[in-house]
Amino acid sequence: MHSSNDSVVVDTKSVQALDSAHYLHAFTDTKALAAMGARVIVKGEGIYIWDSEGKKILDGMSGLWCVNVGYGRKEISAAVVAQMDTLPYYNSFFNTTNLPAVNLAKAIVDIAPANFHHVFFTGSGSEGNDTIFRMVRRFWDVQGQPQKKTFISRHNAYHGSTVCGASLSGMTYMHEQGDLPIPGVAHIEQPYYFEHGKGMSEDEFGVKAAAWLEEKILELGAEKVAAFIGEPVQGAGGVIIPPRTYWPEIQRICTKYDVLLVSDEVICGFGRLGTWFGCQTLGYQPDLITFAKGVSSGYIPLGGVLVGDRVADALIEKGSDFNHGFTYSGHPVACAAALENIAILQREKLVERIHDDIGPYFKQQFEALADHPLVGVANAIGLMGGLVLVKNKTTMEMFDPDLGIGMLCRKHLFGNGVIMRAVGDRLILAPPFVITHAQVDEMFALIRKCLDAAVEEIKANIRV
Repeated sequence: MHSSNDSVVVDTKSVQALDSAHYLHAFTDTKALAAMGARVIVKGEGIYIWDSEGKKILDGMSGLWCVNVGYGRKEISAAVVAQMDTLPYYNSFFNTTNLPAVNLAKAIVDIAPANFHHVFFTGSGSEGNDTIFRMVRRFWDVQGQPQKKTFISRHNAYHGSTVCGASLSGMTYMHEQGDLPIPGVAHIEQPYYFEHGKGMSEDEFGVKAAAWLEEKILELGAEKVAAFIGEPVQGAGGVIIPPRTYWPEIQRICTKYDVLLVSDEVICGFGRLGTWFGCQTLGYQPDLITFAKGVSSGYIPLGGVLVGDRVADALIEKGSDFNHGFTYSGHPVACAAALENIAILQREKLVERIHDDIGPYFKQQFEALADHPLVGVANAIGLMGGLVLVKNKTTMEMFDPDLGIGMLCRKHLFGNGVIMRAVGDRLILAPPFVITHAQVDEMFALIRKCLDAAVEEIKANIRV
């Protein structure tokens, strides 16, 4: 009936009833959720959240890959209140601007790779990728090559859930609703070594997986291909970490065929991999970067596009008006929150800490899960990791997908106070940057306990 915060009293059943009656959730079977009742989250502090029943939960997913500086940051709250009191809103149309938007654009450029000097603000990562879709096509128009329109993406990629974002994404279950993808989007296979790399070294597989891009470009005709878009590490697809040879070869192919390279850094940007942007960790130089989530640690919705000099210079010098934008582009309150968030990352050296300290410790502990009888492979990079649940560790035989082993494990994880996300038969983790060594130990002790409980349930209820 109450949360851990005595000042907040919640009647869980009443909230659940209202939720079921009025709130349509994202990516949710509303009927099924109504039958069980939504979990009501009422408070966050550091790396923990509390539900309306007072249960403390270690948030191993940073909200949705975004609460990187942790919950309860009074500095961000204060920055938001101060901006609300000064200028809560004004638009960036009609030859106007505002101080937080200008200052944030400069702050982002200062930490970006060297070939980036311009920022376009949106409200989310999905809007960012929609912006890139239109911006890239406009770029080729002003370059006198309007036939270069097609984007190439990857199966199992995630680039948002708008019509354009879902089309760029490679999620079949999304494409089945709404006759997607839209024209002008093609897909190649993902660089998933566990699934496609049998008989090869990881380095060999990285080159082979990149070659799928060259094959697709030649199939479509290089004169028609505008851009390739990819996440440095696929997040919602299950933390698919490409071999080290993959991205440099992708870069070479894009350069060879004059195809723009788009790095979707909605998850990897702002420090998750131990560098400010994931492309710096994976070793490539994109023409455009999508960002969101970590730019404000999720405190206020904000996204955008870092526009490389080649694209920006052409649009500015040849493009006249770019007929695209949003009411909330450069929202002063969102930008104020992001400025303070970046200041925290810099002041507390959280990106460096992931690179030098907590990231390596997390990787060691995460990859040690490979010794568990339910885990086939466990890989981590920076502060994100993914593992494969297998029926047989020797043969790497998978469970029947209909059994939903990932969701079975997720049930035990939530029930025992730790959030780890299930993607099919993969479990993924991306905790806040402020997690301590002791909290990492606490988190993995809970995870092992939950995996053990899952094994017992499988033995008791499922013939293996």
